[in-house]
Amino acid sequence: MILMYDTAARNQEMLDIRFKDMHVSNPESYVVITGKGRKTRLVPIMKKTVEHYEKYIRIFHKNSFGDAYLFYTLRNREQCQMSPDNTEKFIKKYGVMARKHNKKIPANVHPHMFRHARAMHLYRGGMPLPLLSEWLGHAQLNTTLIYANADTRMKQEAIEKATSQINPLKSNTRIDWEDDEDMIRKLYGLV
Repeated sequence: MILMYDTAARNQEMLDIRFKDMHVSNPESYVVITGKGRKTRLVPIMKKTVEHYEKYIRIFHKNSFGDAYLFYTLRNREQCQMSPDNTEKFIKKYGVMARKHNKKIPANVHPHMFRHARAMHLYRGGMPLPLLSEWLGHAQLNTTLIYANADTRMKQEAIEKATSQINPLKSNTRIDWEDDEDMIRKLYGLV
């Protein structure tokens, strides 16, 4: 889940990752992700993600390398690529567990939520849409425009940033016509 969030990868893209796709030499760690149309993209990963990755391989991949899938299930004692349904079950299970501790967690957590959340966090953090489009592996910028729909918080921050400190909406100064009945009548067109 950590790698899924950090890379904003699609569920199948995550399941297609092999050991040879992970490049974890600091300071520039990244993952080669193969997306739709077999297009590849290099996606940087954070140091904390690398730490979790290294712990994961110590526990679950003592003798794996090269073409071995990073995420697998065992069938007849052999490692096989994990299915998207399996990922969804894991995420749903941990979503239910997390919701018991925090009611803000949605009732139905699914893999694409990690991709969407990461994209929104990057966009809110100032990542331009063309770069976000490349990050997500979208062939067309139009596909990325779904993230451009600003939420209320983004609108409020933009308004605050664009509103001068001397603007009457921000200042605590008394408005000259506040108690002037004649002026208020004129403003309402009553005079």
